[in-house]
Amino acid sequence: MIDIKLVREQLELLKKNCTRRGCQVDLDQLAADDAAWRAAVQKIETMRAERNRLSKECKDNPAAREQVRELKAEMEGLEVETAELFKKVETQLSWLPNLLADDVPDGKDDADNLELRKEGIIPEFSFKPRDHQELGEMLDIIDTARGAKVAQAGFYFWKGKGAILCQSLFFWTQMELVKRGFTLFMSPCAAKSKTLYGTGYLPFFADQTYGLSGEDLALIGTSEQTLVGYHADEVLDESKLPLLYSAYTPCFRTESGSYGKASRGIFRVHQFNKVEQIIFCRPEDSPKYHELCLENEEYLLKQLGIPYHVVNVCVGDMGAPGYKKYDIEAWFAGFGGYREVTSNTNLTDFQSRRLGIKYKTKEGGRDFVHTISATAMTERTAIAIIENNQQADGSVIIPEALRPFTGFERIEVPK
Repeated sequence: MIDIKLVREQLELLKKNCTRRGCQVDLDQLAADDAAWRAAVQKIETMRAERNRLSKECKDNPAAREQVRELKAEMEGLEVETAELFKKVETQLSWLPNLLADDVPDGKDDADNLELRKEGIIPEFSFKPRDHQELGEMLDIIDTARGAKVAQAGFYFWKGKGAILCQSLFFWTQMELVKRGFTLFMSPCAAKSKTLYGTGYLPFFADQTYGLSGEDLALIGTSEQTLVGYHADEVLDESKLPLLYSAYTPCFRTESGSYGKASRGIFRVHQFNKVEQIIFCRPEDSPKYHELCLENEEYLLKQLGIPYHVVNVCVGDMGAPGYKKYDIEAWFAGFGGYREVTSNTNLTDFQSRRLGIKYKTKEGGRDFVHTISATAMTERTAIAIIENNQQADGSVIIPEALRPFTGFERIEVPK
């Protein structure tokens, strides 16, 4: 949520931001509605003070009693109008995107993201590398056909050593984050609309959400929604900041409008599993912790031996709640290019304003915390491992970091 003070004091700044981000809210109308609401509130307060003054005279002044009745009736009508104005302002305000960091690049989509650096060595093969769909079928570790049979297209099974690989990958990731000071959670996989609104997924990504019929609940698209919502309407202790949280959960997204975007295999699906990094911190510290999450993501990929590049996400590829975002795109040998495996966003106070998450300063004041939401691990990394570590016979070598957890060094083609 944008601070309403920006509408009142820096309207031109907001107009430039909304133009750059493609926001269609009429800011002049919003400013006018906000001014009308404030004027109505002030009028009600003046009328209430006058009613209270006259009420003290009612015992000895019959005329005062009539004036009190008239004021009460007028106030009731004005309060209805004021509530309608407030709702109108809040609705418009809810559609305003976050401000942008100064170094966010221009651009329309992910093709315009700015590469910051490349890491790792792209593997070379003496044969034409297969993609993960073909390898998954050869190794009998990925089954999309039966996933579609029991659910629909976009759902799938990991099987046998493939399932062990994924579980090992997620457990190893969680243990690495714990070493770095993160508190581990097991989270609900459903959230109220208030929580989805508070984290910025409503109204901006309503078409990506699986709602539960007859309930004010939806399946989560990320544990960001529940972990950030964990502290809704709370005042945190500054001395306890930053709070570093992580959870491994299934995630559900409709992926509406995404088909045709290189969707072969299980890269873009309706259900996937993810380990998330969430940080609550002081406003002045959010750039530092944004970088910290990126360091964690890079460390994990380096330990797995996966080549990647880091991109500074352009304005057209960033969700409305984001202030600045990094993506890491890993190399996929079978695909023959880089593909996104992690996203890391500094959301500043956008979520905390919506959810009412503040912290008490040492001086006794209160301010909104900043939040960071960053992917640590998804199954996309598992399929990058499969594609990059494939052998001529179709077998796949397991990264050394995972072998203590998998109990095997290689996935071989069944005989």
